[in-house]
Order: sequence, then C-alpha cells, then structure tokens
Amino acid sequence: QVQLVESGGGLVQPGGSLRLSCAASGRIFRILAAGWYRQAPGKERELVAGIAIGSSTNYADSVKGRFTISRDNAKNTVYLQMNSLKPEDTAVYYCNVLVSLEVGSANYWGQGTQVNVSS
Repeated sequence: QVQLVESGGGLVQPGGSLRLSCAASGRIFRILAAGWYRQAPGKERELVAGIAIGSSTNYADSVKGRFTISRDNAKNTVYLQMNSLKPEDTAVYYCNVLVSLEVGSANYWGQGTQVNVSS
C-alpha cells in the first residue's frame, strides 16, 4: 500500500508564495518521477511542472520563472515552490508520482490541495 499526502495549500494574496509538498510512504523504494497538476473550476487538469528520474524539470509556460519543482529522495517527497502567485493560479493542485516498488513500479495521485490567490 502506498500513500501520498499533499500539504501546503491555502489562501494567499497576489504576489505571494506557497510551497506544496507531496510525501510518499508505504512499500516503496523511491520516487522515480513526479509531476504537479492543477485543475481550476470548469477547466481540464493541466500539467504545471514535472521532474524526471535524472532530476531534469519541465514547466508549463504559464508558470516558468515563478514555480520550481524539486525532490528530496531521502524523504520521498516532492515539492512545488510557487512564487509571484497570480489569481489565475487558483486551482486544486495534485501531485502524481511514479514510484519503484518491491516488484516493478506504479503511478499514484495525491488527494489534491486547494490554492486560492486573491486579495
């Protein structure tokens, strides 16, 4: 059994910052790759940032220069540092991780954390 726990969402004013965390626990060896997605009301879920096995990263154009994805392999945790937040960043943010198991690998979603950017 693998559990993903997201945290760090909340209400912030435009221009502010938040750091989201996604911690994986259970019968896993390590996080191989991960991504942060978001879904705003009435919109489809979109990829915001991703980090690959070799720690290369990619970002949606809308967040480049403002968001940073990172990982702590010792803690099996992935982070999303969000700076210079805008009202259009308001959404539910989900982490998605590919983890290595005792046998093979598997993909899991977090439960989502709400981010509201408003004055």
